[in-house]
Amino acid sequence: MNKEVLAAIAIFVLGFGLISRRLEKSIFTPPMAYVTFGLVINSPALGLVKEVEITKEVIKIIAEITLAIVLFTDASRIQFKLLRREYNLPLRLLTIGLPVTILLGTILAVILFPTQLNIWEAAALATVLAPTDAALGQAVVNNSRVPACIRQAINIESGLNDGICLPILLFFVSLAAESQQNNTASYWLNFASKQIVFGAVIGIVVGYFGSKLITKSVQGKWMTHSFEDLAMLGLSILAYTSAELIGGNGFIATFCAGLSLATIATESVVECLYEFGEAEGQLLTLITFLLYGAVIVLPTLSQASWQVWLYGILSLTIIRVLGVVIATSSLKLQLDSILFLGWFGPRGIASIVYGLLIIEKEGLQNSELIFSTMVVTVLISVFAHGLTAFPGANWYANRVADKQDIHHRMPEMMPVEEIPVRLPWRE
Repeated sequence: MNKEVLAAIAIFVLGFGLISRRLEKSIFTPPMAYVTFGLVINSPALGLVKEVEITKEVIKIIAEITLAIVLFTDASRIQFKLLRREYNLPLRLLTIGLPVTILLGTILAVILFPTQLNIWEAAALATVLAPTDAALGQAVVNNSRVPACIRQAINIESGLNDGICLPILLFFVSLAAESQQNNTASYWLNFASKQIVFGAVIGIVVGYFGSKLITKSVQGKWMTHSFEDLAMLGLSILAYTSAELIGGNGFIATFCAGLSLATIATESVVECLYEFGEAEGQLLTLITFLLYGAVIVLPTLSQASWQVWLYGILSLTIIRVLGVVIATSSLKLQLDSILFLGWFGPRGIASIVYGLLIIEKEGLQNSELIFSTMVVTVLISVFAHGLTAFPGANWYANRVADKQDIHHRMPEMMPVEEIPVRLPWRE
């Protein structure tokens, strides 16, 4: 990467940071800004990126590190005691809404791409676009006027569904590859099983013993506060690389490591983990969005068919809303709440990384189509959810406020203990 591009990126990161607090409660979100900047520096007028060879492999490496850290920190925010006791709504979104979304997305893919995708490739596409990313609509989960039950449902769903989707994606990719290669189904299923089991075991072990070591060191005053943050980076990378070395999946390992650490770690250790995720994780996430805009978007858009655009739009709207409707059918939520939950299911970093994993997978004949559909869907989501997050949260909060007379009967007004969000506002 030449000095001109590095200088432009540095100036942009600094400039956006200087006004970031002013923009926090506006319709212009950080992912929108970084994707737009990426598009600008790769535009015909500037074409800075074309002078440097930033390959998909480079983006994949950065995106993989980013997702590993995001999975690690997001999983650590989930408190399972509270989840079992107070969070019926997010559990329904994860155990009912997520499978329904994948099923409906698969059916839609088969309808729109009947001659291009087989059933397993269609299922893989649906799974790539199933995980949500609350960071794209941060104003929603940070707005205290939105009922805590709804905010936390979006927050928890986003924190867990990317980790849940990965083993499902591995399963579908294995079946798709088996249908197009000479290897037997048992070979691919065995491969997927090792990825899932080895990844989970390594993650639990690293999270457990890592948490114990850090806690002992902190209590013995052997570790400084700044190195607690660095230790979190070390744990997430250790879980990822250890799993990959023995044939497991690194993302599953980092996700399980975060869950394990959060279960047994002391409050001070967990607070360091939040700080680490808020700083390093945020920077890596936004750099991934910048590279996505600079290198991936324009070449993909030039080849995207109308079916690709239609799939992206329907995936973000009808498919998502139907999943939420079915998942919440017995909860007696207000229609406003169902529509709000249905709309705010943005697609972001997890979908980008899963798409990059698909594109490099040998044996998938239509990986380019899956990748293109992911790129278009995420692009729509970055801007559609970013622009609507702040006004949408205020609209919904006002609608709830207008129903003061039935508040005591509204399940969405049930009090819940709040789980930390990825990027909290500081008033």
